[in-house]
Amino acid sequence: MRLGSRITKFAPNGSLARHAGWMFVGQGMSYLLRAVYFVLIARLLGVLQYGVVVGALALVGMITNYGRLGSSVVFLRHVSADRTQFAVYWGNILLVTLSMSGLLIAALHLAAGHLIAPASAAVIVPTAIASCLCEQLTIGAGQVFQTFEKMGITATLNLLTSLARTLTAGGMLLVLGRATAGQWVIASMIVSAVAAIAAVTMVTINFGWPQIEPRLFLKRGAEGAEYALSASTGSAYNDLDKAMLSHFGMSAANGIYTMAYRAIDLATMPAASMEAAAEPRMFQLGATSLKQTAIFGRRLLNRSVVVSAAAAVGMFVLAPLIPLLVGRGFAESVSALRWLCLIPVFRSIHGATGSVLTGAGLQRYRSVTQIVAALGNFGLNLWLIPTYGWLGAAWASLVTDGGLGVMNSVVLSLLCRTAGRVSLSEPAMKHIN
Repeated sequence: MRLGSRITKFAPNGSLARHAGWMFVGQGMSYLLRAVYFVLIARLLGVLQYGVVVGALALVGMITNYGRLGSSVVFLRHVSADRTQFAVYWGNILLVTLSMSGLLIAALHLAAGHLIAPASAAVIVPTAIASCLCEQLTIGAGQVFQTFEKMGITATLNLLTSLARTLTAGGMLLVLGRATAGQWVIASMIVSAVAAIAAVTMVTINFGWPQIEPRLFLKRGAEGAEYALSASTGSAYNDLDKAMLSHFGMSAANGIYTMAYRAIDLATMPAASMEAAAEPRMFQLGATSLKQTAIFGRRLLNRSVVVSAAAAVGMFVLAPLIPLLVGRGFAESVSALRWLCLIPVFRSIHGATGSVLTGAGLQRYRSVTQIVAALGNFGLNLWLIPTYGWLGAAWASLVTDGGLGVMNSVVLSLLCRTAGRVSLSEPAMKHIN
């Protein structure tokens, strides 16, 4: 069968609601598995060893998106418009990820001892292999299926790593009872590698072999780097506080704070699912005009804010369950979660408005707001963490996510006003239902 015919059968179909439903189910199951997984490793490691792992993950998380260097978003944008370009753009994802992840792993090995606590630095290499290489390959494969609006398979890939890690954590808890940070990161690296191999295999089976064209990286490298910068700045203001808690030797406080932050990530899932499902349509509408994309984004925002607000209320009420699930050592996570519970609302605002900017080809504006947010987050954490510990980190996170929502909204409003007044009667509304 020719490549063109193999890809045609994956042409976009169905509504945003169905695609969002698949992403919600997939990401929902993934986050639920992660919730179980974090309960298991909290019991497996204890608050101190958990804080050690978190310190390494936080440092890696700030740069892990450079492992793909935006190549899978480049794939999403260009292959959405021309599906016959699958092979060369898939080859570009593999080439970029394999080469960039090697550089990042080496850099983290050299720098970790100067940036985070020695115990966290000691486990940085297997942590980096799992996140910068294996997870990035899995994410890239997922975005290939997302491009063709095969959200069911994308959802399956989202589940793959989480399921493997959850089963591994459960097995280690049953067999060992307690484990060290080093034992856990080695196990995590192995299961991440298995998931990555499975994901790449699924792409090959469904769409065909990659075609390596180094010139494509030179042609699209700057565009991909812009997407990677945007993603990494998002990771920076999400993970910088945890890396700085580790830097200041507050591993126990880091474990307490991060346990609450995992609940925030879980509550952000519904809005993130809607945004992920909408991305291919955002790029299609973005090729038409900013006005069309903004109308679509407004409807998306209205839905995601309501869901996120409900999640915020739920977290505030249910926060006391944390020590019952993961142990009394995490009792302070109750207060941390209640401080952080508004973040899903803020994220739904800056996520939806930022997606409009990206889809309309205005990524540079989103990158600027995210860089400002990351720099502001660094300054706030540098000021607040030494005095207030995890509470200072929570205050900095609230200001950062809230401020980013305001900045993205103002930028988008000004750009729409320049392009012309947006009316909800525009034809683009037909794409929303």
